[in-house]
Formats: sequence, structure tokens, C-alpha cells
Amino acid sequence: MKRGWITWDENELPREAFDARLDIARRHLAERDLPALIVYTDIWRSNRVRHFCNFMPYWNRALLVIPREGAPTLLCGLSPRVYPWIRSVTILEEIRPSPNLAQQVLTMAAEKNWQRLGVLDLDQLPSDLHQQLRAGAVPVEDVSLLLPPDEWELAMYREAARMAREGIADDLSQGVGLRDHEFTGRLERKFRGAGAEDLVILLTNGKTAPMPPRGETLGQDFSIALALEYRGHWVKIARSASSRDPIPTHIHVENLSGAYPYTPSGRLELSSVLAVRYESQTGGVRRFHGDTYWTGSGGLHLL
Repeated sequence: MKRGWITWDENELPREAFDARLDIARRHLAERDLPALIVYTDIWRSNRVRHFCNFMPYWNRALLVIPREGAPTLLCGLSPRVYPWIRSVTILEEIRPSPNLAQQVLTMAAEKNWQRLGVLDLDQLPSDLHQQLRAGAVPVEDVSLLLPPDEWELAMYREAARMAREGIADDLSQGVGLRDHEFTGRLERKFRGAGAEDLVILLTNGKTAPMPPRGETLGQDFSIALALEYRGHWVKIARSASSRDPIPTHIHVENLSGAYPYTPSGRLELSSVLAVRYESQTGGVRRFHGDTYWTGSGGLHLL
């Protein structure tokens, strides 16, 4: 199972956040004279639909239909037995079983008398869906919609980053001398208990880039690269146990707030959440550091 226990705390993420986000989409639809917007989601490409309604699939895929007027509808490939759970953690009320997503879109368009449809990032859809929607009776148009993190989203990223930083800081020095599997297990237990839905923990003793545990004993210069998901919001933190001051030699940047988490980014994009990791080397030992930032007014801000 990719994610752990998913809940929705409306004190942390209120309904008004989703109302504001949907209003942005509806204004764009009005400008384009489109009756509805189709947004794709699956296990990895979950940022967009999560942004609009808080739905994050455990597996399978779905389409969110955002009409210009009225509430959004989820066309869902998951079994109806999980629909009560979906309603409990999202703003969604109408969920339609949809083993054939493209056909369900066309059926819904016929019911609503929609003559055209917008699809968010149409050319990034899986090839089968792209072909079926392109060949359907209702014309579809590509919609490119900028979705910068709002105040609620940034607060969630900050909480994820705080959890990751504090968890690593508490245990980093204690990892020296432990087997990498044991150290990973300790962190896994801690972060899962704190509410992390997914984790990727990579380690290195300095001869390679961070990798999954391999049964090695961690040395005094070992590094950890941690990716942590908190309620759909991913952050990445890297730290070295070494006491030597790092002198960066290589820098790697990823956009965590795009359609996919872990999207390589060659530049610092405005209004994005970015993971920045850099490598330093001393005496042939590779050490890794990094953190998660937001690019807003005034430049790069640590989350």
C-alpha cells in the first residue's frame, strides 16, 4: 500500500481553501467559454486533483470533473466499497464508478449537453486516455492552468518539512555504527507514527549516491536523503552525519508542486515548491545535503 492512514482535518485545511481553488478554475473556464474541466489523477500524479478536492488514490486512477457551475464529480476506477471513505476525506459528494474513464466522460457530457470540454495538461494524459478522449464525440481542448501553492498548501508543506527535519536531526548522530536496515526501520516507525503517508529513505556511506539499504554499517560520514509525504504534500531533506563543512560541487533541483512530485527542474521556477540537493566531496567521500524551498517574492524561501 503506497500511503498509510489518510484523514482530513478541516482545522488544518478548511473547505474554504478548496472553494478558492475551484473558483480559480471556474474563472478560467468562463474566460475560455468551456463548460467543464477534466483533471487526471493516479498514484504518482496526484498533486492536481488533491489540490482541488483533497482526493489522493491508494492505487488505480480517476478523473475529476469540475463544471463551470455546480459541484465537482469524481469518475473513479476504484471499487464503490471505498466511496464512503473518499467522501469522508474530500469535498466530494458525487462519485461515479468508472472502469472506462473516457466513456464515462462522454456519458456525463451527453447528460449535461456539454459541447466542448477542457482537459488540464491534455498531452500529459496516459496514451490510452488521450487517444480515447481525442477520438470521442465531444471535442476536447488542452488547458494549461497555473496552480501556485496558496497559503494553506504552503502551511502543509511547512509541516511536512518540519516533521522531516526534526526526525532526521534527532536520530542522525545515532545512526553511526548501525546497520542501514536498522536505522531505516527506526526512522520508518517514527515518521509513520507521526503521520507520514509515504516515505523513501536512501542512504550512502560516501562511495555512491544515496541508495536503498543494502546491509551496510553506517560510517561517520554517511548521508541520508529522505522524501516524505504528509497528507499529499511531498518534501525532500538530505543530511550528512559528517562534521566537516560542505563545499557544494553538484546541485540538483526538483519541482515538488508540479503535476508529478520529483519533476527535474533546471531552473528555480516562480511560485513552486522545490527540493534542492547538493553534493560535496572531501578525500573521495561524497556527502549530501539539501532541503525544501518555496520560490516566492524575494527569491528562495526555506519552508
